[in-house]
Amino acid sequence: MSFAAPESLAEQIAKHLAQRIIAGELQSGERIQEARVVNELDVSRGSVREALLILEQRYLINILPRRGAVVAHLTEKHVTDLYALYVNLLTMVGAEVAQRWRDEDLEPLYRLWKQMQRYAAEGDQALFIDSGFTVMHEGLRISGNDYLRQVLEDLQPAVQRTYALAVRRYPAEIQHALQFFADLLLAVQQRNTAVIPSVVQTYGHHQTGIVLAALAEETAECA
Repeated sequence: MSFAAPESLAEQIAKHLAQRIIAGELQSGERIQEARVVNELDVSRGSVREALLILEQRYLINILPRRGAVVAHLTEKHVTDLYALYVNLLTMVGAEVAQRWRDEDLEPLYRLWKQMQRYAAEGDQALFIDSGFTVMHEGLRISGNDYLRQVLEDLQPAVQRTYALAVRRYPAEIQHALQFFADLLLAVQQRNTAVIPSVVQTYGHHQTGIVLAALAEETAECA
């Protein structure tokens, strides 16, 4: 595989490796060999090293002395800490969108919601997960909060990794996610900022439990 020269080659390499980690093709603790990535993608070693630094910033790998880059381990503490923060940030996004949306903002949100329903019906887990984060990005655009956007963009790969793990183990969770987005969009449309924290926190608590259950199964299988 090779990439044409883009503006940010390192970012493209990072996204490629992130997709492999999220899909479970690269496992926790597995070493990412720079030379192999260089050969597979036909890129420079410097670009690969820059990409690995990006992945470390996004909590997908750890760069260790004398060992190099390894896929970050998922532990119960990592999951609970991640979702505790993520839930609070999503609550902020939901509240800001509810307060600030204008008529032209709702149509894109509901179009994305319809897209999620289609992917769910087709059983396309990867596109369903991607579309859910696209809804989040659209909400961030409406909120206009650049600080919140940057934090969530950095956290997204780590959250996406845990979410993909849960959906692989429990495909029925897609229907639960659809209901969450339906409830959240309704609250946003009604500008009901009082109910948004409960909607997000209830789903976040449920999702944390599902991810931990999936992680426990995966850990037991690898033992």
